[in-house]
Amino acid sequence: MIENILWLALGLLIAASIIPRASSLKFTVAGAGWAIFAIHWASQWPHYLELGDYFNVVITILAALICVFIGYVLIRQDKRILGDINGISTADSLFMATAAAAIGGISYFTFSEIQAMNTWIISTVTDQTIWVASLFGVTVMKMGWNLVAVNGYRVEIILACTAIESIALFTGIIASVRAPFKRMASAFLVSVPVIYGLNLIRNVFVISAYGMTWFGDPETSFYIAHTVIAKIGSLVALFLIAYAVMKILPEIINMIDGILNMLGGIFKNAG
Repeated sequence: MIENILWLALGLLIAASIIPRASSLKFTVAGAGWAIFAIHWASQWPHYLELGDYFNVVITILAALICVFIGYVLIRQDKRILGDINGISTADSLFMATAAAAIGGISYFTFSEIQAMNTWIISTVTDQTIWVASLFGVTVMKMGWNLVAVNGYRVEIILACTAIESIALFTGIIASVRAPFKRMASAFLVSVPVIYGLNLIRNVFVISAYGMTWFGDPETSFYIAHTVIAKIGSLVALFLIAYAVMKILPEIINMIDGILNMLGGIFKNAG
């Protein structure tokens, strides 16, 4: 049932991205897509609560609230909210965000929800991680389609190890921008391939640190390598990549400004 809701939401968001801007139907379809997308996110937090992952509990609840808010604004079509603020059209910003969510959502959920695609990307990253490790002189044994081992210490490669979340995010945002193809291609090249390559190096670092016990015992080594060093490194890399992408595509900054201006206008009117 939840899977059907997810694909319905993505279908509506895609349809809204195709419908001409002049049609009022675009607002209704986009708003419905965001509202149904909210149901998907609202259904996710109990799963993370069971796992004790409170960070993702907060993220999924926040995502649901944001989707409800955007859906409400679009369906209502309040011109005071969706007009031009400081020279930036908030409606255009929301439609750009709609296209980004549609493209990014399809890019991610195709691999997370369709088993064949899930298996393919994980097995591909597993094989390429072993290959990259060999370039650094690290011997990694393949124990299964998604299992590798260094010095007998096994590590399972899962979807989160493929960087598909970040790849889908940047793909969606870049593809949603109205800009010359050359600039869009440049933004893609400095983000998606770089993220993918850095993620392979990250995988090699983590399994090497774990298998060779670089930071003490195996468990401590894995924690420091995966949860501390790799996390911080990933955040820094994503920040720098996002900066480069926005330098190439300043339209993204306009989208963010449009949404922030809209929020400011709402709070101002409420006051």
